[in-house]
Amino acid sequence: MTQPRAEYPRPQFVRAEWVNLNGEWQFEIDRSDSGLERGVRDRELERRIVVPFAPESKLSGVEDVDFLEAVWYRATVTIPQEWAGKEAVLHFQAVDHDATVWVNGTEVVRHRGGFTPFSANLSKVAKPGEEATIVVRARDTHKGPQARGKQSQLYFNHACLYTRTTGIWQTVWLEAVPTVHLKRPRITPDVAGESFHLAVPVSANKPGHRIRATLKDADGEVTTAEVRADLDLAPRLTLHVPTDRVRLWDTTDPHLYDVTIELVDADGNVIDTADSYAGLRSVSVNGQAILINGKHVFQRLVLDQGYWPESLMTAPSEEALIKDIELGIAAGFNGARLHQKVFEERFLYHADRLGYLVWGEFGDWGSGVGHTGDDNQQPTASYVAQWLEAVERDYSHPSIVGWCPLNETHQLLHDRITQLDDVTRAMFLATKAADSTRPVLDASGYSHRVPETDVWDSHNYEQDPVEFAKQMAGLKDGEPYGNTGGPADRPISQPYNGQPYFCSEFGGIWWNAEKAAAGKSGNSEDSWGYGQRVADEEDFYVRFTGLVDALLDDPLMFGYCYTQLTDVFQEENGIYNFDRSSKLDVPRIQAVQTRLAAYEKKD
Repeated sequence: MTQPRAEYPRPQFVRAEWVNLNGEWQFEIDRSDSGLERGVRDRELERRIVVPFAPESKLSGVEDVDFLEAVWYRATVTIPQEWAGKEAVLHFQAVDHDATVWVNGTEVVRHRGGFTPFSANLSKVAKPGEEATIVVRARDTHKGPQARGKQSQLYFNHACLYTRTTGIWQTVWLEAVPTVHLKRPRITPDVAGESFHLAVPVSANKPGHRIRATLKDADGEVTTAEVRADLDLAPRLTLHVPTDRVRLWDTTDPHLYDVTIELVDADGNVIDTADSYAGLRSVSVNGQAILINGKHVFQRLVLDQGYWPESLMTAPSEEALIKDIELGIAAGFNGARLHQKVFEERFLYHADRLGYLVWGEFGDWGSGVGHTGDDNQQPTASYVAQWLEAVERDYSHPSIVGWCPLNETHQLLHDRITQLDDVTRAMFLATKAADSTRPVLDASGYSHRVPETDVWDSHNYEQDPVEFAKQMAGLKDGEPYGNTGGPADRPISQPYNGQPYFCSEFGGIWWNAEKAAAGKSGNSEDSWGYGQRVADEEDFYVRFTGLVDALLDDPLMFGYCYTQLTDVFQEENGIYNFDRSSKLDVPRIQAVQTRLAAYEKKD
């Protein structure tokens, strides 16, 4: 069998010596989570699964969509003998939701959170040339607050909630590292200073060690810098780009520089090296404007949920990741809100490469404990930890132009500080502390609970273009459309305070030609969208044009996000079908979106 998802999983920090562990693993479902007591950890497992596809998916070979309270994996691999003198690190790019990993009978790591990577150094349990038996237990309860994103807590898919993902759903791999080695760098572009600033953590500060970084473009070496690595936990150095070699990253010219980072010992020997890349791009705020490289770039974003029919949250192939970006660009979008999911690093690499703007988001849905009320949203402290892992992983990607840790946390304001207030502020402040270079939106739509949030937004699925335009017209008077949901004296958001503003969800036009031809005129369990479906395809273009025009014509609107790129299961309101096949006249959609926006005329 051809190895699934065989490409390198961490393209911004590449080492030469690695082994991809995707493929067939032993597998067993543990519905009552009693496996540890029953000795499952220490024996062969009953079934087989294709990693990295979740057991609910078709490509996994299991395709069990019932609730999976816990699942077990087992595989035996040999640490390459040629790694002698180095240490093997076991990496999991994502396991949903609570994972415990044993190697050769010893617990090596625990991790909570279904969207972010974690790893374990195997030097104490398996040396090069030795076998390593890897056992993974993943727990994934469907009850209680947990960051699930769009995974249904009911047995069936319903509304905008979909088939669950349990266990391993991204690449598992081994990597060889020296005993003293580089850790993942932070690369910060500095357009004003024509530079890149690097912070390069090291595993230990050895006397005489130095960090050397080299920047290259298509014409060869641009610049190099070197700094001592024996004084600071994360040595810092600056790569100054000569003016004649400066080339900014943007949507029309997504130029990337290559970066090589080396750890050099006291004798001048390179003991560790890794390859990366960087884009020279700035994001700034001027009044109600978000500027990219100092320019008014209107952000024509599309909501991308990253689901596939045969593989759920895991892209079936590298080509599928690329195709989704190309489909977005073909339809006239220049970026995406990566919705209710932390996307694979490979997606961000291709967004960097293709000049596709991205707002990074966390899959926070799952914190609700009842209907709308005073204390119905109860995200836990783990939300903050998981989100910080995501920000740290993705910090250096030039395609990311904003962060959005929460989405639609609908809860009334009152005179008592709630758990939602605490966690919203914690996630906002943590993001600002972790990254001072990008704007942060405290929560997309609904409950803006941080008065000083960098960005304000709303979700508006009004389907009548005339009424939609009226509702969105208040921005010029400092009274933009905001989501409500309770009594007039019980708002769900702090007041708007003049921040940059965009409509971060709109559209969602329901259209399925086959079902329309069969006479289905409204939403149903197997097909729905927002509002009354359009009468025919021509009516779709009329409605789409009217909604888009209302936002393109507002000189204070810095962007929008249309719902959505593709249909997803029963939610049939995409530009493309769920299988990515053609659904609409894409050049016509593109023409509507790509006319000059009033916001762009300011340049």
